Amino acid sequence: MKGKIAALLLGCLLALNTLAADKQLRIGTLAPKNSLYHRQLMEVGEVWRSTQVSGAKYLVYPDGSQGSETDMVRRMRIGQLQGGLLSVIGLREIEPSIAAFQAMPLMFRNWEEVDYVREKMRPAMEKKFLEKGFVVLSWGDAGWVRFFSKAPAVRPDDYKKMKFFAWGNELEQQEIMKSLGYTPVPLETGDILPAIQTGMINAVPSTPYFALATQIYNSASNMLDLNWAPIVGALVMTKKAWDEMTPEAQAKLREASTKAGAQIRTKARQEVDEAVDAMKKRGLKVSTPNAEQMKEWNTLADNLYPKVRGKLVPAETFDEVVSHLKTYRAGKAQ
Repeated sequence: MKGKIAALLLGCLLALNTLAADKQLRIGTLAPKNSLYHRQLMEVGEVWRSTQVSGAKYLVYPDGSQGSETDMVRRMRIGQLQGGLLSVIGLREIEPSIAAFQAMPLMFRNWEEVDYVREKMRPAMEKKFLEKGFVVLSWGDAGWVRFFSKAPAVRPDDYKKMKFFAWGNELEQQEIMKSLGYTPVPLETGDILPAIQTGMINAVPSTPYFALATQIYNSASNMLDLNWAPIVGALVMTKKAWDEMTPEAQAKLREASTKAGAQIRTKARQEVDEAVDAMKKRGLKVSTPNAEQMKEWNTLADNLYPKVRGKLVPAETFDEVVSHLKTYRAGKAQ
């Protein structure tokens, strides 16, 4: 009898060790390896690992090695990934209303406005994600979208002669661009550099940090100093993976993720100017619109809003953003 009990206990221990060894948290992202975003994800992972028994693995797949952000969302849904650090491009595959943070050009004037609107909308937005089976662990951003091009350009019409990179799955956005006289070329992120090098495209909407990290600016050596739209993102995890964690692991993971999100927002905004300065030293030419040219850009944005509202961004969400901005600006004016 003692021998049977010992054998049973040994079997249980072996089963627990096997379970621990199989315990994995796999996170995907387009962020480059060793970038600010990748480093923050690794720090979050160390906190998670501290709550697990020996043998648990935390794996981050940077550089888009798991495919596009759409692919990563699909992989999360079927259990191949448990989480992802995604921009709005991927997040809107889960909850379309998130597009309001990124698909309303020239709507936000500065980071203070972005932060204010995000915090006002965050609780309801996170609830929507949870209802879709995803937990939002933290929010971040990656700088303002600027236009990088082979030829210098300062006016909206200057870009009508160019072929623009466009996200492959953003069909509605491509149709809007065409309706305004622009030429989108649908590609995935990994195709941008060879496409700009070969002339398949000659203009890329990109954050300065991404343009520097991927060397896009070497081929598209002209940048328009115009904050077109913020790149907003979030670290999300499947509710299934979250529910499998202990309350202690959940608490520590959320705390570490919140800290990482704050670090990403602070440092990413600093790195925008640093990236521009670094590229200028290596030959990047920067053009800044004058007052007359800015009127043309604002007119373009005004013409875009009716096409965005109700199509790229749900009408009620679009209106909510506008309402929050009016409240914020009124308070600042006082």
